[in-house]
Amino acid sequence: MQPETAQNQSVAAPSLSVVVPVYRSETSLRALVERLLTVLKNRADDFEIILVNDGSPDRSWRLIEELARADTRIRGIDLMRNFGQHNAVLCGIRAARYDVIITLDADLQHPPEEIPSLLAKLAEGYDVVYGRPAEEKHSLFRRLGSNTLRYIVGHVLGITNAAQISALRAFRARLREPFLTYSSPLVFIDVMLTWSTTRITAVSVRHAERSKGKSSYSLYQLLGWCFTVITSFSTLPLRLASWIGFFFTLFGVGVLVYVIGVYLILGYSIPGFPFLASIIAIFSGAQLFALGIIGEYLSRIHFRLMDKPPFVVRDSIGFPPPNQNPLKPALESAVNRQIVHG
Repeated sequence: MQPETAQNQSVAAPSLSVVVPVYRSETSLRALVERLLTVLKNRADDFEIILVNDGSPDRSWRLIEELARADTRIRGIDLMRNFGQHNAVLCGIRAARYDVIITLDADLQHPPEEIPSLLAKLAEGYDVVYGRPAEEKHSLFRRLGSNTLRYIVGHVLGITNAAQISALRAFRARLREPFLTYSSPLVFIDVMLTWSTTRITAVSVRHAERSKGKSSYSLYQLLGWCFTVITSFSTLPLRLASWIGFFFTLFGVGVLVYVIGVYLILGYSIPGFPFLASIIAIFSGAQLFALGIIGEYLSRIHFRLMDKPPFVVRDSIGFPPPNQNPLKPALESAVNRQIVHG
């Protein structure tokens, strides 16, 4: 969508917060930070790099501590366990201090050198800019799962430019205000950003080959994530269950009319067990499908009533103590009040 008053927007990016979710990234993290520092020094007067360790089982957190001690612009957050990529990103977004927030993965498939392209587009007056890979370097099954997720986000959730979403994003920090107090374990950043704006676009960027390791997302996990997104952020499945129930109600009425008509006109009822068994199976299947959909939504309500947090912080480095933290209370709760020191 084109911005309405691009010329009136703040076009510069004087301060930047880069949020990186970290999971099994020990081998690529140091190179990523070095490249980020090189890029950001030429783009912003003030910047910070927030590395969120999402319960990584390797030495990622120790490396984050080492990097943070060497450079005060690097901050680290260590989560209690693996909460998921979007949950870790949400944690970093809440802790970010500056005007523009950039997110990217730690595997170097999103080259930091592409960040200026996103910022230049953001300066035209957009609120969110995605880095759309010119050519994805994922496996066939990973591309299939990602494209399915984008289709669902676009057609089921009704989000424009859904085909362009990626983990490489640049957006204005004020967009996070509607979800500062969001307290569900089911997090999807791209949907939450649309709660504040429709000024969303994308630029074509280079997508590098994965140098080491492999993606933690399998096709099965991506398809399961698609279903979670649908039932967490859309009522379409409930409407589908209602329409299926309505259709089979009409179908049942039609069968009743047919049976009565045959009896009145021909003088005998419909013979045979297969006919009856087929009708029962159809109606039972429709009922179980509808009950399953309702059950999924009840489970979502259950999790919300439990007030289960999207993440819990074990430790942090590079952040001021709670009594000196200039962030809002909602942000303090994200990076300070949830800290459990070992």
